Amino acid sequence: MAPRLGWPRHVPQGPHALLLPARSVAPHAHPPRVTRWKTDHLSVAAYDYGVHNPLISRVVARLLWNYDIRHLHQAIAAQDPSALTLDVPCGGGIAVRDNPRHVGVDLSWTMLTRARRKTKTLLQADIYALPFRDSTFDACVTYNGLHCLPDPAAAVQELARVLRPGGTLRGTTLVRKTTRRTEALYTFMHRQGIFGPSGTLADLHTWLTQAGLSDIHLTPNGAVTGFTARK
Repeated sequence: MAPRLGWPRHVPQGPHALLLPARSVAPHAHPPRVTRWKTDHLSVAAYDYGVHNPLISRVVARLLWNYDIRHLHQAIAAQDPSALTLDVPCGGGIAVRDNPRHVGVDLSWTMLTRARRKTKTLLQADIYALPFRDSTFDACVTYNGLHCLPDPAAAVQELARVLRPGGTLRGTTLVRKTTRRTEALYTFMHRQGIFGPSGTLADLHTWLTQAGLSDIHLTPNGAVTGFTARK
């Protein structure tokens, strides 16, 4: 079973009701250049510091991606504080609010250690093989994570699997081919192994549809698109 940083007693039916047997979770082969999010602890910590600093995050988001970071905070504020929520990749806990049923998952131990300042319900696991039973969560959130993955479509499929019928998937991601400047920057970051291949706005819609989700709403802002969908 994947390492746990701690489960609160108020998770419904206890953690073992949520977790699958370890043998059911198959490892996913990540390209070596994308695993830096797991192994490059200094860069990960620096990124998380910037995300949590209001001034830095606002300026960087606008300069690099022409993105108004307030859209991200509005999406986070719209989360149901009573829902059993899966947050993956949770990073340093930017999406954690006053919800004792917020479960954070990340591949990076550094990120999980930083997230522990905000919540104790944390698990180190692979987004492609989440150790949870089908239809476990009322809501899943994935902020600024899909574009870091080698196969975002497969990640959306896995998030949809653990989402209960009627549940909501909410997130943000960088998308390709918005402007020549942002596409050139994205291509550079991809070649450096910081980002995965990602996709266009149309690709994002396809990932959500093929995962069996409906009631899809996409909100582009600069090179970042916010999205919601229902199972």
